[in-house]
Amino acid sequence: MFVSCLAGAIVGIRAVPVTVEVNVAGGGIGLFLVGLPDNAVKESEQRIRSAFGNSMFRMTGRKVVVNLAPADLRKEGSGFDLPIAVGILAATEQVNEGALEGTLLVGELSLDGGIRPVRGVLPLVVMAKAQGLRRVIIPAANANEGAAVEGIDVFAVESLSQAVSFLNGETRLEPVSPHVPDADGVAMNRYAEDFADVKGQQHVKRALEIAAAGGHNVLMVGAPGSGKTMLARRMPTILPPMTLEEAVECTEIHSVAGKLGEASGLLSQRPFRAPHHLASQVALVGGGQSPQPGEVSLAHNGVLFLDELPEFGRNVLEVLRQPLEEKTITVSRARYIVEYPANFTLIAAMNPCPCGYYNHPTKECTCPPSAVRRYVSRISGPLLDRIDIHVEVTPVSVEELGSAERGEPSAAIRERVVRARNIQSGRFAGLGIHSNAMMNSAMIREFCALDRDSAALLERAINRLGLSARAYDRIIRVARTIADLAGCADISPQHIAEAVGYRTLDRAGWGL
Repeated sequence: MFVSCLAGAIVGIRAVPVTVEVNVAGGGIGLFLVGLPDNAVKESEQRIRSAFGNSMFRMTGRKVVVNLAPADLRKEGSGFDLPIAVGILAATEQVNEGALEGTLLVGELSLDGGIRPVRGVLPLVVMAKAQGLRRVIIPAANANEGAAVEGIDVFAVESLSQAVSFLNGETRLEPVSPHVPDADGVAMNRYAEDFADVKGQQHVKRALEIAAAGGHNVLMVGAPGSGKTMLARRMPTILPPMTLEEAVECTEIHSVAGKLGEASGLLSQRPFRAPHHLASQVALVGGGQSPQPGEVSLAHNGVLFLDELPEFGRNVLEVLRQPLEEKTITVSRARYIVEYPANFTLIAAMNPCPCGYYNHPTKECTCPPSAVRRYVSRISGPLLDRIDIHVEVTPVSVEELGSAERGEPSAAIRERVVRARNIQSGRFAGLGIHSNAMMNSAMIREFCALDRDSAALLERAINRLGLSARAYDRIIRVARTIADLAGCADISPQHIAEAVGYRTLDRAGWGL
């Protein structure tokens, strides 16, 4: 007897439909899996046989051929256990064949017949809805994740017996209730950290506010203990709340990577990723034998924090150039080509020299000038070219640390950021970008025209401060954001002057 049911495979962070075809006939014995399965799929035979025995189902003694179509798409993971098992039961008339119509199944079988959680449930449910299916059966541990999609019935089951009983109409299950982020954004804006806890550092807070408002990347340079990491970890608290579309995108990526807990529905807060400087290229951008999203994709719509930037491998840093420019990362290997989204804000931190005390107000640097230049030059010009804001972080005085006065809270800063982002949304409507940092040269000429005084000030800054030519467009982009924060339609000399101050590493004397 021949039957078919529906499953799905993950390609990148998207799911594609897979038809599980099962044919039971004479002329041999055994179970044969075809259709380019990987080892995890091939091993499903033993899990299925054991689950059948412990769930009081019978395994036919005839030849069973299971084809996973399309046959030229590699099938990976244990999520095919449930559809293969149900397909075999339907082909042996233990499950009503008509019950499989319009139903997608996903889940890993345990030896006792239980159903374990799998990765990528959210993209699979999204795909099922797009394909016009009427329902999806998923592991109970993935219920909150699958319930994030509205417009399709999602049923959570704990065992193979429960799934079969439900398909045969012997047990009634209620669809899991959809869960979306709260409309007022309370959960989205509830963070453990807050800028109000940061003592002093007003100029760095201002730089991060500008970065959040315009989508600019930031490099903080300062001595050990000056507060660089503390400030970076508070960056997500001043970014605009995620839209529903952004929340779904982020949750899909974390689902495919297996980073969602059992209690997680849609992510409600922007991601913050801080990989160690020993991370490899694959860990940073994704890929591997079985492709997985890397840190740049896990930080999509959020913040990627690279502490001790010069300590990262040169090759590791250079792979950031594509995602910083194109907001996506394409991983090409002999067996596959996948594309992952990577629209993140880069916040990097570094010491100014090997000993860490170059330009320190009270401690003397022991590094010779050549060592300072070599240390800073570990960051290549092309990578530095993609960082709009360089800000020097100086140590906080004892008086400021002992002050009982709290700083400005993140909520107040976020309100200004949201207003500036709204201005940019109107400015770039229909152009395919949403922030000042994404402007190309033509857009800069159109939206960032400088008056005579502003142009003259920028020219003097380039010449007198030893700024590099690559700083020109960056300064204008940052000035445009400063003007938006101030509610000004035009860029004025004061906006240019402030933007010039955020090009620390472009100044003569830093060895670049």
